[in-house]
Amino acid sequence: MAFVRVNDVVLHARAGRDRAARPLVFVNSLGTDYRIWHQVAHRLRGQGFRFLFHDKRGHGLSEVGEVPYAMEDHVGDLAALMDHHGMREAIVCGISVGGMIALGLAAARPDLVAGLALCDTAHRIGTRESWNARIAQVAKGGIAAVWPMIERAWFTEDYRRERAAAVAGWRAMVTRCPPAGYIATCMAIAGADLTDAAKGVRVPTRVLCGSEDGSTPPELVRAMADLIPGADYIEIARAAHMICIERPERTAELIAGLARRHDLV
Repeated sequence: MAFVRVNDVVLHARAGRDRAARPLVFVNSLGTDYRIWHQVAHRLRGQGFRFLFHDKRGHGLSEVGEVPYAMEDHVGDLAALMDHHGMREAIVCGISVGGMIALGLAAARPDLVAGLALCDTAHRIGTRESWNARIAQVAKGGIAAVWPMIERAWFTEDYRRERAAAVAGWRAMVTRCPPAGYIATCMAIAGADLTDAAKGVRVPTRVLCGSEDGSTPPELVRAMADLIPGADYIEIARAAHMICIERPERTAELIAGLARRHDLV
């Protein structure tokens, strides 16, 4: 565990030490911390990667900082964190808003990015109206007020039925996210359009989506993949939005496959 001040906030981060290995940077979804990637990373150990995990501002153990946020704030934080740890030419793997951050990073700092694994994300997610409605719910009733909607979008019915204890744990993580950080990131997503960033990607890119994703449905994710030159699109069966939790073995396999296919490891 480490805490690093970048820009105007202290971020909670963990970085591998093998500087000869390919950096693999994980970027989290809304309301989560970097524990969502642990089962994926466990399956990628020993395959030539140097991991970087972090809790974005307003999430996990990181500071909230000044609100509201723009997507550029999250992108700038990640760039500064990678500079701090000497990580260039990384594979950047982001899920949901984390994928938007990864796209923004590739556009703003191409020196940092050698490949992209974009999971259950899109160049635009939702509308200002839908995000304003969620913000109003959270402001009134806390994050717990929107958890039933999140749970249905994130996890398949089978996972919710068979892994009830795990779902309860993920609920605890999300509902303990600082409401100010959650709302500020909702505002950042509402204001973000990464269409041009997607069209401008010039690195190997793999786009993944759970076949039952209720947050960024497959047709939306595929539409983003179609914008990215040379990207491949793969659906993961029996998974909803959080493929890194429901199908960590398949997610890890596909990330490693991207790296091997393009000689990135």
